[in-house]
Amino acid sequence: MPQSSPPENKLLLQGAALWLLLALILAWCLVGLNFGLPLLPSLFAGKFTRLVQAHLDLLLMSALLFGFHAAKILLPRPVSWAMVLGAFTNSSLFLLQAIVPALDAPPAPGNSAQAAFGLYAVASVTLTSYGFGRAAVIVLCSTFKAG
Repeated sequence: MPQSSPPENKLLLQGAALWLLLALILAWCLVGLNFGLPLLPSLFAGKFTRLVQAHLDLLLMSALLFGFHAAKILLPRPVSWAMVLGAFTNSSLFLLQAIVPALDAPPAPGNSAQAAFGLYAVASVTLTSYGFGRAAVIVLCSTFKAG
């Protein structure tokens, strides 16, 4: 039977697994787009490269979450949540641009969708930076402790 881990670290593992599954779904969407499957071009009306970026970012974020979980350093619950949610929101920026091409256009005055997307992007980058940055400091500090 697998060894039990603290809820915070379990959250990292759950998030990593979910985002990896989403990355696999996006990989199949990329394959489908490449083969010209119907409906996919209308679903992903934006740039193909944005979908690739979303896929790769989810893979990278999953790997980071798996890595922090494997380090077995207990992280505060808010840090774990920031990492898991930030990993998704960061990747979702690219996914939203792949679905809604207008979000990938230069900002237009009075465009409320672009303004909301900009706020979402800032919140996402802030959340992700806090989570992974704080976790990195905690892990680094743990290497200097005696014992």
